[in-house]
Amino acid sequence: MAEPEDFNAKIIREFRANTGKVGGPFEGAPILLLHHRGARTGKERVSPVVYQAVGDGFAVFGSKGGAPSHPDWYRNLLAHPDTDIEVGGDTVPVKARDLTGDERLPIWERQKVLMPGFAEYEEKARGIREIPVVLLERR
Repeated sequence: MAEPEDFNAKIIREFRANTGKVGGPFEGAPILLLHHRGARTGKERVSPVVYQAVGDGFAVFGSKGGAPSHPDWYRNLLAHPDTDIEVGGDTVPVKARDLTGDERLPIWERQKVLMPGFAEYEEKARGIREIPVVLLERR
C-alpha cells in the first residue's frame, strides 16, 4: 500500500493538472486542496479533502476514514485558522471555524446523504470521537 504522503502527492498533482478534477476513488467528488501549517512545527502542508459548498464557504470533514483520531490538518487549522484553499483553478484565502451543535448538524447530515461513505466513517468512530465539521469562510 502507498504511503499517505505518496497517495496525497498523486492526488495533488492530478488536481493541479486538471483544474480541480481527479479520478480514482475521488472521481466526481468535490475536492479542494487545503493548505495548513503544522500546529507544533509550523511546516506548510497541503491535504486534498472532500468539501461541501455552504453558502459562500466550504465545509470540510475530519473523518479520517473513521479512524479513532482526528486528522492532523484538523489540529493544524485549530492552531492556525487563517489559510488558503485551492478550488478548481483558484486559490482562495479562508478562515477555518470548527462547527458544533446546531450549526454542525445539518451540514453533517447533508454530507452523509450526498456521500454515504461518511455515515460509515461515523459508525466506525462512534463512541470514540465526533467527526469534526470545519467551515472555511472566505476572508
